[in-house]
Amino acid sequence: MLKEHDTIATRLVQMLMMFNDGRRLSVEELVEEFSVSERTVQRDFDRLSSLPIEKKNGYYYLEEYALGKLSFKDIKQFATFSGIRELYPELSDKLIVDVLNVRTNKTLEISGHKYENLSAMVDDFNNIAAAIVNHAHIQFSYKDKPRMVQPYKLINTNGIWYLVGVEEGVLKNFSFSSVANLSVSKEHFKEDAEIIKNLEEHQGVWFTQNHIEVVVEIDASVAKYFLRRDLLPHQKTLAHTEEGLTLSTKVAYDEEIIKVVRYWIPHIKIIFPAYLQDKLEKTLKEYLNKEG
Repeated sequence: MLKEHDTIATRLVQMLMMFNDGRRLSVEELVEEFSVSERTVQRDFDRLSSLPIEKKNGYYYLEEYALGKLSFKDIKQFATFSGIRELYPELSDKLIVDVLNVRTNKTLEISGHKYENLSAMVDDFNNIAAAIVNHAHIQFSYKDKPRMVQPYKLINTNGIWYLVGVEEGVLKNFSFSSVANLSVSKEHFKEDAEIIKNLEEHQGVWFTQNHIEVVVEIDASVAKYFLRRDLLPHQKTLAHTEEGLTLSTKVAYDEEIIKVVRYWIPHIKIIFPAYLQDKLEKTLKEYLNKEG
């Protein structure tokens, strides 16, 4: 069951990162971003009261002098009562810098509100984060094989940490908890601009150069949720009528869209490509037959 402090910690991390990027945030914007009440957002600001956050014309912002320069004491105090310590393996002084530094923010990505316990792998986590910043090759064992990887990002998806990196010219993801015998090489690599662009455009841990374009129809009864915020990767509105929405999306693999459609059944249908709707219906029939 989702613990309340897990959700709070994740939300506050995202707010803090937005502040550190120099963004000015309104209560209304955060209500829509996190699908919470105004009262909840106000409580979040109360939790951040130890930080130098100012308010002007309805917008909150981090004072310029503090951007990327928040003290360890401030962040640890914030971390202690917000529950953020549970989100990362260990909120060490080094990792605080990583989380708050604008450059390093690009190395860490969080989606979802749960977490796995990686307290036994704190050093490896911190060393990989440092290797990403310094563009250093890393070596480790994974699935009983030695690996040499150019690390690009650490991503937390639904509570599970993944390392995204390039091995032998191919962009791959590795479950962080399965990484063993890690060492950081003195050799450095040059970041690939195309890979950076791919990572920025596609959230999550599944990457490919050949995305699948999908078209779906959404019933009017739930259309407002898809209009309020993008619930599909690379979501674009193709048509909006009284009957509902027609949206396009790009996904890396079949299950990425199928799992979303399953959640919204019976209010959503895959129009193109047809094989995806057939695949979805087949799995549903198999489930119903098994249950019957």
